Amino acid sequence: QVQLVESGGGLVQPGGSLRLSCAGSGRTFSTFALGWFRQAPGKERDFVAAISFSGTSTYYAPAVKGRFTISRDNAKNTVYLQMNSLKAEDTALYYCAAGGFGGLRAGPRGTDYWGQGTQVTVSS
Repeated sequence: QVQLVESGGGLVQPGGSLRLSCAGSGRTFSTFALGWFRQAPGKERDFVAAISFSGTSTYYAPAVKGRFTISRDNAKNTVYLQMNSLKAEDTALYYCAAGGFGGLRAGPRGTDYWGQGTQVTVSS
C-alpha cells in the first residue's frame, strides 16, 4: 500500500515557475515508478510525466517536454515536478501517481495509487 500527498501548488503568472512535491509512505515506495497527471475543469485526466523506480528513465507528454522536469529522492520518499515557463493552459489540478513505468505512460488506467491533487493556476 502506498499513500501519496502532494504539495506546492498555487497561483503563478505566465512565464513563472513552480515546484510540486509528492511525499509517499509505505515500505515499497522505491519499487514503484512515479508520475504526474493533471485534470482541467471539464476535461479528462491527462498524463504529464513519469520516472522509473530507479530514477534513470523519464518520460514526458509533448505539451510539457522541455519545460517540466520530474525527479525523485527515494531516501526521502518524494517525487518532484519542476515546472518552468508556465502557460495558462497548464492550469489544472495536478495528481501524483504510482504504478509501473509502462502503466503510467499508458494513462490513468495504468495507475495503481493516486494522491488527492494540488491546484496549479497560471494567470496574470
